[in-house]
Amino acid sequence: MAKAKTAFVCNECGADYAKWQGQCQACNAWNSLSEIRLTSGKTSARVSAAQDPRYQGYAGAITGIQNLSDIDLGDVPRFSSGANEFDRVLGGGLVPGGVVLIGGSPGAGKSTLLLQTMCWLAEQQSALYVTGEESLQQVAMRAQRLGLPTQNLKMLSETNVEAILTIAQQVKPKVMVIDSIQVMHLDGVESAPGSVSQVRESAAVLTRFAKQTQTAVLLVGHVTKDGTLAGPKVLEHMVDCSVLLEGSEDSRFRTLRGMKNRFGAINELGVFAMLENGLKEVKNPSSIFLNRSNHPAAGSLVMVVWEGTRPLLVELQALVDDSALGNPRRVTVGFDHNRLAMLLAVLHKHGGLLTSDQDVYLNVVGGVKVLETSADLAAIAAVVSSFRDRVLPHDLVVLGEVGLSGEIRPVPSGQERISEAAKHGFTRAVVPKANCPKKPIEGMKVIGVDRLSEALDAIFED
Repeated sequence: MAKAKTAFVCNECGADYAKWQGQCQACNAWNSLSEIRLTSGKTSARVSAAQDPRYQGYAGAITGIQNLSDIDLGDVPRFSSGANEFDRVLGGGLVPGGVVLIGGSPGAGKSTLLLQTMCWLAEQQSALYVTGEESLQQVAMRAQRLGLPTQNLKMLSETNVEAILTIAQQVKPKVMVIDSIQVMHLDGVESAPGSVSQVRESAAVLTRFAKQTQTAVLLVGHVTKDGTLAGPKVLEHMVDCSVLLEGSEDSRFRTLRGMKNRFGAINELGVFAMLENGLKEVKNPSSIFLNRSNHPAAGSLVMVVWEGTRPLLVELQALVDDSALGNPRRVTVGFDHNRLAMLLAVLHKHGGLLTSDQDVYLNVVGGVKVLETSADLAAIAAVVSSFRDRVLPHDLVVLGEVGLSGEIRPVPSGQERISEAAKHGFTRAVVPKANCPKKPIEGMKVIGVDRLSEALDAIFED
């Protein structure tokens, strides 16, 4: 008997090696190599299949060589998932043949969101829900508790990928859910379900099936303790769209963020509320993040961040207090810790405020994670407000990027951010000069600044 061929694949980047080693040379990750068994196949069979004009490859139908200018630029066909917030994150809806990977921590609502989506889609077209972690009775009980229409949704409890595809070829669904990819397995791969090789090969077979049959496939993926998707990194490279459902245990709101999307924008954000009857979309997310206290307090300020294709108004809170330790603390929630340290240095150098003997705490209200630099000026203003114990007006909004030399840099889509703030009743805005609107906005006083000292004078002009 011929010896089975093996390879060692990095869980972080997908690089493979002939033998095990402690560090991956591609991404420099330590102890990330896992052994997989390579399945043997006949080259002649693959060549003959590729020469068949009916053959469809990993990325869809194989066509001849074409000039880039001759390719049809028609719109990618899409169909709605039934939830506008879900469609927004997907880039406008589900795409036939597209593979979507949905991750999230346990209890975030992944199965609930997909069950609601599939029950709605089953009323319009053929839909198949494959569960490998729960029994059919458990799924039926959840659907009954949520009050979902269950007449047309086809259910299957199976973990063998070959058996799933055999049934799917008979049912021919337009959309199919695999819950979850970590429990699926192939007979030809000699390793336990959930291992690197099983997850990798199972996802490859399901992705090829989606491309060949133009079936929209939604894969549920587990996450690790640090919040990243479990399994090999190559899993995220295989799929067309990767989204992450997030939510803290003490909050009923869930955010769905697009991490990768071949058919739309990334970093798009959808907001849902977890209620007794399931996940309900929040059409105006700014309203829930602006639920401010009726008693004004120092260190509280509203900023405008850009999430995907829309502005979002979020409250930022800062607390500055005397430090009892030799090394003052810098604690952030929803904000980059290193960026806060840099902004405090800029504030000392160009704003004349020393915080080296102060503990600084910064919190983005509502569980939102700020991933852009437009919150720099708002963070500095909140810190100064708490340090001086100066209450800022409730109708003030601040945005702008702060450079190391103390300059205020413009941010993308500045006029759209200001207009969104005006819609929510804000009457005063401090923004970079380059972002000042060319035409006055009714009811909004916009102050343009280009230096940090000038911005602080405008914010604390009273």
